Parts: sequence; C-alpha cells; structure tokens
Amino acid sequence: MTQYLLSVHHDYETFAENMPAPEEMERMFKAVDEYNHEVQQAGAWVCGGGLHEPATATVVKAHEGGEPVVTDGPYAETKEALGGFWIIDVADLDAALEWAKKASAACQGPVEVRPFQDD
Repeated sequence: MTQYLLSVHHDYETFAENMPAPEEMERMFKAVDEYNHEVQQAGAWVCGGGLHEPATATVVKAHEGGEPVVTDGPYAETKEALGGFWIIDVADLDAALEWAKKASAACQGPVEVRPFQDD
C-alpha cells in the first residue's frame, strides 16, 4: 500500500468575490462529509482536514546560528493556496486517482494527487 496526499487548492480571492449561496455551501459540505465516510469505510483513510484561509498562516523560518524568525501571513504569495487535504493509503496511483475524482466532485474543485516518498 502507498500513501497519497490529495490536496484541494482554492483561489481564495475569486471564491470570496463569488461566494456560493448558503444552500450550495451546505450541499458541498454534505458531499465532502459523505466522501470522508466512504473513504473511511473503505479502509483507505489516514487523515484529512480543511484549512482556514492563507491570511491566518504563520511562517517560522530557521536561520543558521540564530533564532528562528516568525512572521504573519502565508509563506508564498500566490493566487491559489492549499484549502484542505486528505491522506489516503491505497494500492496504487490508479486507486488514488479514483478517490481524487470523487473528492474533486465532492469539494467542487481541483484535487492534486502526490505520493509520499518511501521510507
């Protein structure tokens, strides 16, 4: 079995400007909950979660021979940012892609699939 990161990326600026209606958000949350339950029932679930917007981030950067520097805000200034993730444990990339297709439909956004490095 191999672990894969399924990551959901959002364009937070566009999303905030075009916020879905509350009913649509509720449907999306319900679909993600159902997806989470399906992954858990299949025994592929390792963990998962949604993240607050990038503006809530704090960055810690170590400096050789000095104290780490702590700053507010996201590490990278980009249009799109990580919005949530799942870590699944499945047989192969094909299985991970099948789960990613369902995840993308549930959260109504792109899902990137990346394998973890071998130990």
